[in-house]
Amino acid sequence: MADLHEPAAKPRPDPNEKLVKVFDSEDESEAMVVKGLLESAGIDSDLTAAAMIQDMFPGLGGMIILVREEDAETARRLIAERKPLAADDETAEYDIIPEPPQKP
Repeated sequence: MADLHEPAAKPRPDPNEKLVKVFDSEDESEAMVVKGLLESAGIDSDLTAAAMIQDMFPGLGGMIILVREEDAETARRLIAERKPLAADDETAEYDIIPEPPQKP
């Protein structure tokens, strides 16, 4: 019996529909964050590995996110709006000061 308090699972895009790649990453966790962003905006997406030999090396070659063709422009815009936030997370740059010469 279905739990009435449990929300119904959103269907993934039908593989027979025209799907468009909107994002790819070598980092699976980054792809999962982007997928969550799209889902929170109500855009159904499919996260899949870009590798051809999934059975032997899952996740090798990166991850791609596919959405329905009609959602692609909105999805890309959402991703682009969030991308600059990641650019702020840079390593600080310091000037290297040479050590003074040692006294003999």
